[in-house]
Amino acid sequence: MLYYSGHTRRIGNVDDGSTVTDFLPAERARGVTIQSAAITFHWPPLPENYGVESKTQKGGTPLLSPSTERHSMINLIDTPGHADFTFEVVRSLRILDGAVCILDGVAGVEAQTEKVWYQAANYNIPKIIYINKLDRDGAAFGKTVQEIASRLYTWPAVCQVPWFEGGKGRFCGIGDVISLRVYRWPEGGDGKVIETTYIDNLQDFEPTFVAEMRKARTALVELLSSYDDALVEKFLEVEEKHHDVPSETILASLRRCVLNQDSRIVPIFGGASFRNIGVQPLLDAIVQLLPNPNEAPNPQVSMGRTAGTLAQLLSGGLSLEEVQTARSKKETAKGLKERRPMAVISNLEACALAFKVVHDPRRGALVYVRVYSGSIQRGVSLYNTNLQVTEPAQRLLRMYAQDSVDIPSLSAGQIGVIPGLRHARTGDTLISYIGANPKTAPPPPLNSLQLRPIEVPPAVFFSNIESHSLGEEKAVKNALALLLREDPSLQLSMDEESGQTLLSGMGEFHLEIAADRLTKDFKAKASMGKIEIAYREALLFPSEPQKGLVDRDIAGKKAKAGCTATVRPLDEGQADGAVLDDWTFTFSESGNRITIAISISEGPSSAVDSWIKKIPSQLTVETLQIALKNGALAALARGVNYPFPFHNVDVSISIDPRSQIFGSDTSSAALSTVAREATKAALKQAAQGGTAILEHVMNVTVSTDEASLGAVVKDLNSERGGQVVSLDDADATTSGIREELPIIDLRKVYAPRDPFDGGLTFADQEQAMTNNSSRQRTIKARVPLREMMGYLKHLRSITAGRGSFVMSADRFERVVGLREKVLQRELRGY
Repeated sequence: MLYYSGHTRRIGNVDDGSTVTDFLPAERARGVTIQSAAITFHWPPLPENYGVESKTQKGGTPLLSPSTERHSMINLIDTPGHADFTFEVVRSLRILDGAVCILDGVAGVEAQTEKVWYQAANYNIPKIIYINKLDRDGAAFGKTVQEIASRLYTWPAVCQVPWFEGGKGRFCGIGDVISLRVYRWPEGGDGKVIETTYIDNLQDFEPTFVAEMRKARTALVELLSSYDDALVEKFLEVEEKHHDVPSETILASLRRCVLNQDSRIVPIFGGASFRNIGVQPLLDAIVQLLPNPNEAPNPQVSMGRTAGTLAQLLSGGLSLEEVQTARSKKETAKGLKERRPMAVISNLEACALAFKVVHDPRRGALVYVRVYSGSIQRGVSLYNTNLQVTEPAQRLLRMYAQDSVDIPSLSAGQIGVIPGLRHARTGDTLISYIGANPKTAPPPPLNSLQLRPIEVPPAVFFSNIESHSLGEEKAVKNALALLLREDPSLQLSMDEESGQTLLSGMGEFHLEIAADRLTKDFKAKASMGKIEIAYREALLFPSEPQKGLVDRDIAGKKAKAGCTATVRPLDEGQADGAVLDDWTFTFSESGNRITIAISISEGPSSAVDSWIKKIPSQLTVETLQIALKNGALAALARGVNYPFPFHNVDVSISIDPRSQIFGSDTSSAALSTVAREATKAALKQAAQGGTAILEHVMNVTVSTDEASLGAVVKDLNSERGGQVVSLDDADATTSGIREELPIIDLRKVYAPRDPFDGGLTFADQEQAMTNNSSRQRTIKARVPLREMMGYLKHLRSITAGRGSFVMSADRFERVVGLREKVLQRELRGY
């Protein structure tokens, strides 16, 4: 696209790492797109003497209609295709007006295609489809068209038919169904030379291809007539002759259907980009069929509890009665009139959404914005309504992948970059308004105006990150902060038990790239490692009461105290703190329950009150309880048979103030020490009968298609030691959109016959419609955390990439059976 628009002088190649938009070293080394890149160009290309004469350059002649002679500005965002970088696609979709979905003509509709398609549907984005790689062995244009209908639940409007020489020869061009013209690209060229003719001139040489073209034209007119009354009227005017309907009429009808999302009609184009075939017609289709900013779906806004569209807000159609517009105390004191909400809204100069942040080593933070209304001028103060801060836009840039050009302003519909903003994050709303004061916030309701935010998907893959030395921890922490500001789908957390810093993301490849950028781009001296799985030890039997006595120096001071400890397994759900009586207290912490009782072993319980008064003055009842509790927790911190903390243990500690408190020698340190030793003795005595290992069990929700349901359930139950709780229809947002759409009747879908494969048979079509194997299902299960490590990669393999999952912590449960023996063997080391 960039080559034909005149932006570059050579054609880039993904395999060679020479593409303009894949400029990161990791992208060029791996041959994949990792982060989205923005670039602006014109189509048709601007002439060298633009502004003096307006002539079309060679190779830039519009192929569909003369309407593209106006030079349209295209803001192109190239997004990744790998499933691990879904968030890059999501935040780009949030600010797009239209989308081109590129499919592999050999692979057809892949799993990630389905996910991105429904994400785009969530934002009501008009789309067109380009089926690429038709020059490869096994490419099946017709089969892919049928998969578009069956998997994406949309009506494919075939606008181009691939042209194979002699019916089964080399892929040499395409036939335009709208204009009934054919375009042929000479073999080995750069794609700028295109041979054009009408299909009537090929009747004697390519009769099969011409017949397919006429059939495609009939099918296109019939499909559009089902949703567009204007085309029906024109169709009747030409006496219902499909080939006599003017191409301009069909093009206009197709555009109306594309912009009307209720029609579910999506234009289908084809080509072979590697052979430079079909790119210019695709550019024409982008300009002619996709919406301009004024025609795009209106962005959603909110101000407190009031929600609507930006157009409603600016036109006064949005009710602002619930928006707080009270005067400030200063205004009230001065007797100023209360400003009406619409008078404040009229002062709005620009409204934009920050959808991406990139840290450049030379230019600092680059904040990518999409302007939705007004115009952002260089030097203006921008108020961040999410963070309630004001920052100056000292420079404005138009990006060309990694290069940039300074511009004076950004108008509505444009995408640009504001360098140097210190606070703006992905999803923040930025506004400028008349009379802005950098030291104060705008008046309500402008101060609460927010565009629809960008949703961050939950992380599903985790890894440990460690600095190489203590001296590098601060630098690593700062580098991680910059990395997380760039990519909010990365999340950072601290495991308090192991002390590990955990980095979580969308997949193994995602974290691999994050670690690569952390060390190479941000120069952090850190490395990634495996997560330590947290286990616990649990008692199986109770202990006898164990008396403890400490009589020695602690920290250079004489210490003497005693107590009695008893431990037993804690029944599930009993770890709640409570006050049992005046001198008995319970504490619940870390899954254990500790009961502290102040009692007299002999004599009436009422005698406790008199003995409490004899406790040394440096000890209060509360201090005594805390000291004994801390001692018990210290004993529970490490197991007896295994090096794991105890869990689900009920510890009872009793202390007799007559015989176990010894005046000023009984200090907090003495009480903590005796409680720890007595509790340890009780735990060792109880552990003689054996203990159990507990593991963390997760609540897991897996989303997959009907065809993979059985394999996923079997894997969770048999291979991973899990327990399936329920099977339901998917309830995720994108799946919900999918379930609302009626199934497409494949018998009514036109798809050109593939030269080497006849496509789906009638029986296949019947089965696809009745079985609906692509219907999404949700599996809720409880699975050990250990078994979920690396699960995402395995899930994708057994579901052909169509599975996804989220998980959350549930509780600790006992490891049993073969898994217990394997774990014990690992702990012993043999």
